[in-house]
Amino acid sequence: MDSSVRAVVWQQIRPGAIAAGQGLAVALLCLTTNVALFVLSVVSLALIPVFGIGFALFPVVTVLVRWSLTLQRRLSRWSRAPIASPYAPVPAGAQLGTWKRFRWVVGDPATWRDFAWLIPGALTGAACLLAFVLPFYGLEGVLFVPLVLYLTLDWWGYGLFWPMDNLGQAMLAAPQGWLILAGGLAVAQWLLWLHFRFAGFFLAPTRAQELALRVQHLTATRADTIDTQAAELRRIERDLHDGAQARLVALRMSIGLAEKLLADDPAAAQRLLSEAQEASGHALAELRDLVRGIYPPVLAERGLDGAVQALALAVPLPVEVEVELPGSPPAAVESAAYFAVAEALTNVTKHSGAGRAWIRLTFEDGLLTMVVGDDGCGSAAMDAGTGLAGVRRRLAAFDGTMTVTSPPGGPTVVTMELPCELSSPRTSPSSGTG
Repeated sequence: MDSSVRAVVWQQIRPGAIAAGQGLAVALLCLTTNVALFVLSVVSLALIPVFGIGFALFPVVTVLVRWSLTLQRRLSRWSRAPIASPYAPVPAGAQLGTWKRFRWVVGDPATWRDFAWLIPGALTGAACLLAFVLPFYGLEGVLFVPLVLYLTLDWWGYGLFWPMDNLGQAMLAAPQGWLILAGGLAVAQWLLWLHFRFAGFFLAPTRAQELALRVQHLTATRADTIDTQAAELRRIERDLHDGAQARLVALRMSIGLAEKLLADDPAAAQRLLSEAQEASGHALAELRDLVRGIYPPVLAERGLDGAVQALALAVPLPVEVEVELPGSPPAAVESAAYFAVAEALTNVTKHSGAGRAWIRLTFEDGLLTMVVGDDGCGSAAMDAGTGLAGVRRRLAAFDGTMTVTSPPGGPTVVTMELPCELSSPRTSPSSGTG
């Protein structure tokens, strides 16, 4: 078979093959952990009257349940229907084994919805096993040559799971296997989707929980935004005081001294005026740098596309840039996106040791996605003092998110997302359209 044909065939069956493996993983997780945790939860509740043992044991079981179901929520991304976490933050002082912790666990509606999911989750997880069993059963009939199995394993009478009591059944195994394999690959993704769709009724936050979590998120991001703005104001004040303001004071003194020397020593006055002119140029350059840090002029002139291109040109290594934006984000979102990409590129230059990097900007379904990657040494982390934590706080002010994938040895991929709406495309003055 030609390589291009094989590539096309693989592209067609790849999603189903991946879903089959995912279905096996989901089935094993749900069948093992859900049943075991259900037994533990029943035992812990039954032990509450026994010297209060359940008061200490039940919160521990709840932690185990939440760990397991948090993993299942993460796996829900396989079905392209991710399930958000419904849990409220643990109150201060609610340590394991304390009465306050027990009251918080019992009073959280998400706790009981988690326990309600354990048995239904085990049942639908078992159904997910079909996503793997059907393709595997069909593959066994296709790959193991039925006639050979019939001739060599006649003493057994079966080809693994395929009955072959006679030559006719052996000859029919292959076409039946192809049909079962194709059908299994076709339904594997739907079985996963149905499982996680049903799981959402138990594991997803309710409307009230969504509102409560939204308020908590806004409160946290508001505090971060206020702190960030205060720090930015302090930086601007410090830069003005130590830079441009000091130069302007020195410039004023030089001009005043030159004015006094103008009549008695014109040559000295001329030197002072020349120095003042040079100082004014430095002060102007510092003011421009300061303004550029607040809102880069390149954004106003060329938009996010052109600004990112300019950032890539300033990096001392090859940077591939792909931008697919049908319009312009709001100015505040555009500025946050620009500085986020700039910080990620700074990390590439300072820490990665990469030979090349890439930037991709796309917009789909109300989400601006920025991906900055490099082929460097990897091991990047948001809490390693590389500035990524600040980028995350900046994005969080706009309900944005950031994820970092950076295994040792690379590559490093920073994915940043900002929800927004685009306006009409911005045109640069050089385009001739004004």
